[in-house]
Amino acid sequence: MTLTYLDLTPQQRAALDDLPFDGNHLISGPPGSGKSLLATQRAIMLALTGAPVVLLTRSNLLRQSLAAVIHALGPGDRSVRVATAHSWLAEWYGPKAPRSEDGWYDWPAFYERAAETEPDPCLTLVVDEGQDLPPEFYRLCRLLAARTTVYADECQRLTDTNSTLAEIAQRLGECTRREVDGNHRNTRQIATFAAHFHTGAGLPPLPDRDGPPPRVHRLPDRGTADLLILLAQQHPDHSIGVIVNSQHTQFSLLGTLGRKAPRLKPQLYTSQAIKGRYRTLDLGRPGIVLVHRASAKGLGFDTVVVPDTHTDAAVDLTSAALRMTYYVLATRARHELHLAYEGQTEPSLLARVGRRELLRG
Repeated sequence: MTLTYLDLTPQQRAALDDLPFDGNHLISGPPGSGKSLLATQRAIMLALTGAPVVLLTRSNLLRQSLAAVIHALGPGDRSVRVATAHSWLAEWYGPKAPRSEDGWYDWPAFYERAAETEPDPCLTLVVDEGQDLPPEFYRLCRLLAARTTVYADECQRLTDTNSTLAEIAQRLGECTRREVDGNHRNTRQIATFAAHFHTGAGLPPLPDRDGPPPRVHRLPDRGTADLLILLAQQHPDHSIGVIVNSQHTQFSLLGTLGRKAPRLKPQLYTSQAIKGRYRTLDLGRPGIVLVHRASAKGLGFDTVVVPDTHTDAAVDLTSAALRMTYYVLATRARHELHLAYEGQTEPSLLARVGRRELLRG
């Protein structure tokens, strides 16, 4: 297997080439800095040392996205496996892996199993969006003596069971820390809007690429489908990510689009589907993709639509979790960002953004 660099900037390539093969490493960076692409490249580089590599994510939809990149890069010997952390942990433990109430596992039981297991010197893990895995996971990595590389951004946490960068480094033990910078996904206008919701210390640098300002729409009841049909007509070659706050909204939109514009053939992903059309998507084809907010992390779309911002009206505007959510949602967009609400009043969180940075109507 040979390594093929895929669309890396000189800084990204240096961040990849300068990282030792051995040891534990934590690489942080803002949205659009290329962490997911670097994670796939890192996994392939480590596979060149002869050890099978597991590339882990929390989200199954992100797993699908990364698996497509791995396939495009061409490691035909299957020396890089892409899996969710949940599935890998269940496989490692064996049948009847004990669960805990938070949806993860009984970590003391896993630690006990690790203490009874002979360390595997070839165990090599790469983790993307590592902030969404709990600190206990990284302690297990340390007990297993796995060489672990983690890509993370603690300003993009969307789950209750997550880790700060400090917690990841502490649990891994001896760990080098690196940073990647830049924003190669968003336009300057989208990044400027997203900066209103940034929760970290210091804002990431703005990209140079220009595009239309984000826009907020006041929609009539059930008016989202008409907006999506219009955008699909205007941008037939775009991937259009529709990121919503409930599964009910997903399926309601799917039904309405099916009636009004069946030719669009929108895709829908839900984590509750075990298999089939709502579990496995073709993220490489243009068109509408309906996803829940919890599954949006790590993904990118040409156009992003957040149609139900009114559902956040009752949430405390000072909530770091809410601001982090909008930071993640906005930074999924490569070219255009549309937000929408139903009712007479624009949500307060958006009303605070000036008209030059968020167009109305």
